[in-house]
Amino acid sequence: MPTCGVVYVHSTPLAVCQHVEWAIARVLTAPVNLHWTVQQVDPSMRRAECSWTGRAGTGAELAAALRQWPMIRFEVTEEPSPGLDGERFMHVPGRGLFHGTMGASGDIQIGEDRLRAIMASARAPEALAHALEKALGTAWDAELEPYRYAGDGAPVTLLTRVG
Repeated sequence: MPTCGVVYVHSTPLAVCQHVEWAIARVLTAPVNLHWTVQQVDPSMRRAECSWTGRAGTGAELAAALRQWPMIRFEVTEEPSPGLDGERFMHVPGRGLFHGTMGASGDIQIGEDRLRAIMASARAPEALAHALEKALGTAWDAELEPYRYAGDGAPVTLLTRVG
């Protein structure tokens, strides 16, 4: 059963753009030619986004392929599909990769068992708040938000996984 998602490359050095396209092409087993624009937050960087269609798990494969360049900021989403939750991956230089389950509305979801573990290990209200912020990827969201806003209205490339 196919699913779909989006790859947002929020910022990458110009020299890495072609490598990003090759990485996405390897995962999708299809040629990729993204429309790169200047990232307004940092004009020395470029940004691009593409919608993709493929089998469940493609989002994780795309995130794994892109994280090999620690200097790029990116997000990969995969929509929920029958029997599977959606996923969001966020990468920020110096912070690494965040992975969260994503609901149909795009919100990060925290499962019951994880919530119980967080509540059991938190010794004070501040510790509980910190653990919940970490589980929600709040720090990644905060660092990516200016880059997301700068991409409003940018062109989107549509891609389909061949295999």
